[in-house]
Amino acid sequence: MRILLIGEYSRLHNSLKEGLVTLGHEVYIVSGGDHFKNYDTDFSIKPILFSNYWITKKVRNAFKQFFNFDFEKIERAIRFYLILPKLKGFDHVQLINSDALELYPKVSLFFYKKLFTQNNKASLLVCGDETPVIEYLLKNEMKHSILSPYLNDSSLKKQYHFSLKYIQPNYSSVFNWVKDNVSSIIVSDLDYKIPMEKMNYKVNFIPNPINTQKINFSALKMDEKVIIFLGINRLSYSKKGIHFFEKALKIIEEKYADKVEIIITENIPYQHYISLYNKAHILLDQVYAYDQGYNALEAMAKGKLVFTGAEQEFIDYYKLTERVAINALPDVDELVKELSILIENPNEIIKIGKNARAFIEKEHDYVRIAKKYLEVWK
Repeated sequence: MRILLIGEYSRLHNSLKEGLVTLGHEVYIVSGGDHFKNYDTDFSIKPILFSNYWITKKVRNAFKQFFNFDFEKIERAIRFYLILPKLKGFDHVQLINSDALELYPKVSLFFYKKLFTQNNKASLLVCGDETPVIEYLLKNEMKHSILSPYLNDSSLKKQYHFSLKYIQPNYSSVFNWVKDNVSSIIVSDLDYKIPMEKMNYKVNFIPNPINTQKINFSALKMDEKVIIFLGINRLSYSKKGIHFFEKALKIIEEKYADKVEIIITENIPYQHYISLYNKAHILLDQVYAYDQGYNALEAMAKGKLVFTGAEQEFIDYYKLTERVAINALPDVDELVKELSILIENPNEIIKIGKNARAFIEKEHDYVRIAKKYLEVWK
């Protein structure tokens, strides 16, 4: 099959591509690399003119502030328009979400119509914010979610602009057109499966693909100190509950000054990010999730102990009898308690790290997951 994957936010589509190529398929990715993360892509729509130069960035910011007009979206649209003639004759096209091109909604819809017309089947992947997901989370019926901070404090609305845009009429109309014109909707983890099903959508649940051939497992070795890593992305700071980790780490640093080393980074490219967390034993990911996102899964594949979503729903779905990650909660005292137990019992860190790698190999192997996508697409 010739397959076209549109959009990239976490390296999900890159890993899926690697699995599909291993199975003998021809696969191409179109994306902007997800801003500072710079993920690999075959056809880049990354806005360069209004992102890389000081003067044009100033112009862009001024227009965005005073006229609500974003030159980056225009540049991205022009770049997609120029490659659109090459994006034809594919057996399957998959959008990573309904805003996969990150354009103004009317422009996205214009391009989707052309893209779908000049190719065969299409699917929609829900692996992050999406119209029905946000609509359901706003009902506040889950124990917690990425919207919990906003639901508890409406003054955070500006920080949730990227999530809340999906319920605006122009964005929701794009979603409605897409869902009516795709042959399947796929969700990547329980944090999207649960809301989509609660909103009465029929979805195919396929776990995130992780390339276990590229990500080497390294059994953790406990030397003098336990190394804890926290990577901060300011765009998702509230959604991931990073401030809970920051507060917990201050307490841990005072409590175990001679036993821990803490590494904190902020908004750095993916490859640099990976190089820094490679030496860590513990990675702090997020506190509002039920299941693991891509960042957590890659760390688990390396044998790291990850604080992330691992709720009872996750344990029940995968029928787990041993911990493969620590269920991180939005509770500083609970985080400190869990970290303290691990620091004082380093063999438990090693054990859970091994469990994590075994879990990834069993449930997230990129070739096995690629086969599941092919089954759904067909």
